[in-house]
Amino acid sequence: MTPCADYHAFREDTKLLEQVAREAGDVALKFFKKDPEVWTKKNDSPVTEADLAVNNLIAERLMAARPNYGWLSEESEDSDDRLEKRRVFVIDPIDGTRAFIDGGTEWTISLAVVENGRPVAAALYAPVRHEMYLASKLSGSTLNGARLRCPQLRTLEGARAAGPRIVIDKGPLARAGVEGRGYIRSLAYRIVMVGNGALDLALAREHANDWDLAAADLILEEAGGVLRDNANQPLRYNRKDCRHGCLCAAGHPIADLMAAIMPVLPFPKRH
Repeated sequence: MTPCADYHAFREDTKLLEQVAREAGDVALKFFKKDPEVWTKKNDSPVTEADLAVNNLIAERLMAARPNYGWLSEESEDSDDRLEKRRVFVIDPIDGTRAFIDGGTEWTISLAVVENGRPVAAALYAPVRHEMYLASKLSGSTLNGARLRCPQLRTLEGARAAGPRIVIDKGPLARAGVEGRGYIRSLAYRIVMVGNGALDLALAREHANDWDLAAADLILEEAGGVLRDNANQPLRYNRKDCRHGCLCAAGHPIADLMAAIMPVLPFPKRH
């Protein structure tokens, strides 16, 4: 397949993801603020009947449209079969489940296509906020059709940041004048807030998973920002182990400043 054909395929995949994300949003809203049944998973995170219903709808729609793609979702049993696929759907039916349960508005539906370890198509939908973020590799990213442009700060002083409070309010970032903007419970939404200019920095502690990140990563990248790990490397997706280390989302050039600071930030450990 030629590069031009690839980019056409990425755009077609993005259109599919948008359509399915909107359908999934309609399903999720039927449960929102309706006291959905909640269970606790082995990792102590909650899952609701809405998560499962949305996951089923997304799986049915996407795999019917692209039966040769692999599948990775937070709410589906994992299979190593995906490791052999050229393209893989990476899905979080509801990112920010705790916000969903509490009636918050920042939860999202996160859909991505990953090829060769990197996202190439993405849709991130916040139904309550009526926000649809879309991206295709090398074709830019949009919010409700408007092109996104990441902030390009040159200094950390006054930078608006969201993430673990201890990381932002203490240590190097506090001394540099970074301003905390609270904790956004959907990690995917936290990252795209850098892409839409609402934040300058988004931080995450270790053990975020592919499904939390893949769609937001591409949306941010196509807006001119970067998502990097503690070693200042881009993330690789669709590995056997889907977990990642501590992360920073930012625009340039403060992303380069953060590269030197990240290893010494007081990120809380997960047990």
